[in-house]
Amino acid sequence: MQNPDSADSPAEFRLGQRVHSLGDPRRMGTVKYVGPVQGYSGTWVGVDWDNGDAKHDGALDGRRYFQAHAAKSGSFVRPHNLSAGISLLQALLLRYRSTTSKEEEEEMYVLSASNRRVSVQLVGKEQIEDKLSRFEELTAASLSYLGVSSIGAPFEICSVVPNLKELDLTGNLLSEWKDVGTICEQLPGLAALNLSNNLMAHDITGLPLLMNLRVLVLNNTGIKWKEVEIIRHSLPAIEELHLMGNNLRAITPASSSIVQGFDYLRLLNLEDNCIAEWDEILKLSQLRSLEQLHLNKNHLKHIFYPDSDAIHQLLNGIDFLEKGCRPFQNLHCLLLGGNNIEDLASVDSLNSFPMLKDIRLSENPVADPGRGGIPRFVLIARLSKVEILNGSEVSPRERKESEIRYVRLVISKMHGNPEEIKRLHPRFAELKEFHGIEDERPLTGAAGPQKMASGLLSINLKCIGASIGEKPPLTKKLPATTTIGKLKNLCESFFKLKSIKPRLFLQEEGSPLPILLDDEMASLMDLGIGSESTILIDEES
Repeated sequence: MQNPDSADSPAEFRLGQRVHSLGDPRRMGTVKYVGPVQGYSGTWVGVDWDNGDAKHDGALDGRRYFQAHAAKSGSFVRPHNLSAGISLLQALLLRYRSTTSKEEEEEMYVLSASNRRVSVQLVGKEQIEDKLSRFEELTAASLSYLGVSSIGAPFEICSVVPNLKELDLTGNLLSEWKDVGTICEQLPGLAALNLSNNLMAHDITGLPLLMNLRVLVLNNTGIKWKEVEIIRHSLPAIEELHLMGNNLRAITPASSSIVQGFDYLRLLNLEDNCIAEWDEILKLSQLRSLEQLHLNKNHLKHIFYPDSDAIHQLLNGIDFLEKGCRPFQNLHCLLLGGNNIEDLASVDSLNSFPMLKDIRLSENPVADPGRGGIPRFVLIARLSKVEILNGSEVSPRERKESEIRYVRLVISKMHGNPEEIKRLHPRFAELKEFHGIEDERPLTGAAGPQKMASGLLSINLKCIGASIGEKPPLTKKLPATTTIGKLKNLCESFFKLKSIKPRLFLQEEGSPLPILLDDEMASLMDLGIGSESTILIDEES
């Protein structure tokens, strides 16, 4: 509770209204109660704060006034300490006509097609501050965290900023879809709208046909897929739809088993949600224009490319082949980072996507050697069409070297029958033939000494440990059968490491972090380490 002030005259707040703390537009909440509080004079407003940083759950001194969304997200506030927000036009004047601080200028941005921040190009900052008429030259504006809660008088926006094409309204107090519709109608040239961190109403009414809107960002708005199905009818030209952080667990099409419409949708961003089953994602497989699907930070454990039976079942018997539409037929970018994928079958299934060439698998167990996953070179070898992996380009040289290393690694471990090898390594035979690699087996007996499986490897050794000191890197010719334990002993000798226990890492091209080599019994050949590889020598902590 704040200190009671019996002299305040209560402002008119209504249940469900969005408000922010006076003087702090980033502290936003929803009005859940207006009235007296036992033991305190005057009128109080019960607020459920978005960030959960408050005092209680809506109950005070054993009496419940409202139910907050968390145990400590509710509090009672005097009306004069809350703001119901300002109009969109007031926000434009506040941000662009008044003198701005450096921090505010840094917040003047919009989201690009790749969801990156791009600074708004002001047409002469001094001119905009001095002349309202310059507003008509503004094509992009960021009004983030200014407490915008209403549109203002009809037709004012259109007359003030008639050429606005990109509008960022992140973190305001908008909640009604009819207000969104009014904004778009007032700004006929508007092509990109960001409503992130506005808690939007679940009752979608008053949304007109938005013919020109191409990019809509609804991150952290609380929207559910059934509401997406409603607003899609108003978005005939939408090309990018961002739905991050909405706690989505399921894709629920309105009238069939698959998502339909969205004829021009190229990018769908579902990052940072709670989708655990790949069957939910398959409901998007018939979106013919979809090129980029962002699924980072969900709960997916297994993925696969659907065969004809799976698709027929999904479509309830509709013959999709007659329509000439393969599943995900134009998808070329699939981001799966930060999920729970741990099986190689999921990795291999990515080869079946017809156009897929940009893949992210980082922060999954299957791609983390520290958790029993496979290194980058094995991923490249198993993924026949990938051109960008985990954000790094796969050059022709890296692909060739990765595939050769992979084939030699498989050869060194071959113990099963050919069918088993084909099952575990689907591309092995193809790559072996393509690169002309023969089986390389050790030879024993009277014919001569044992032949090493891969001859000598040229290995670059580089010290990075702080207490090791500056030592020039070395390049050594080593047998492919050299174990990690043996290499540690050699490094102690090469670099004269006294009383320092070395720790080895493999530095791979394109990988953000080096890979720890901690299996002392494994050989360079076992680990797929080829010639010209770089091994870093650190110290045990």
